[in-house]
Amino acid sequence: MSNLSVIILCGQSPRHIYFANELCRHCQPKAIIQETGSHQFIGKIFKLLKDPKKLWQKVSRWLRDRKRYRGNPEAKYYFGENEPKLDRAELRIEVPYINDEQVLSIVDQHEPDVIAVFGTSLIKGPLLEKGRLGIINLHGGLSPEYRGADCTFWALYNHEPEKVGCTIHYINAGIDTGKLIAHVSPEVKETDTELELFWRAVKSSTQAFCELFNKLESGEKFGTIQESKGNLYQVKDRQAGHERRLEQLLANGLLKNMDLKERVTWFKNN
Repeated sequence: MSNLSVIILCGQSPRHIYFANELCRHCQPKAIIQETGSHQFIGKIFKLLKDPKKLWQKVSRWLRDRKRYRGNPEAKYYFGENEPKLDRAELRIEVPYINDEQVLSIVDQHEPDVIAVFGTSLIKGPLLEKGRLGIINLHGGLSPEYRGADCTFWALYNHEPEKVGCTIHYINAGIDTGKLIAHVSPEVKETDTELELFWRAVKSSTQAFCELFNKLESGEKFGTIQESKGNLYQVKDRQAGHERRLEQLLANGLLKNMDLKERVTWFKNN
């Protein structure tokens, strides 16, 4: 248990709730701020109605996710038969947008040692400068090679299952480009699916994030500059043809005889 004071900024999916719960057990949490994204809803609808192609892509992704998440497998992975819920619900504050002025006000009120981030939209403006020891993100890919969205999918699609993992990094104004703190690669088994690998990577990375609190409190310094831009993947890049290709790759033995153990690489600032 660390004595660092922490504000958690996260989404509302079971993996985000798991992340918040685990962090709360390993630090002194001051607030859990969850982004709803409601500020963008109406604007997005109008934009989609003006672009039939994008509207169809959006509907296709929605139908895909409905199928993939039927039966709530993510909740079962992290919480078993229990309902996903925050252990420290009294700390929960819901905001439409993570860069809302209310968030900045809460941060200024508590002056936390660390701001921990997972699953929010891109953080901008003065919030980037907050947190005595920094604002730190959990990203679902190994930066810089895999930045942006669906990084587990693209690592598998590119025949690189050994590059499935997450990055813990300081946030800057770019997309997953801040100084590196740790790369966390999960166990990879022959029977794994894309979602299982992603969820396991998040679980392993959450534990590393909790370990980071003790390291920071003891005075350890982290932060290695990312020397290249790597690859930035966007949600729109993942098309039905890519998904059929990955299904074929997995069926043909992409992970055959695969037995990689969990790997954690820390990037110290010496």
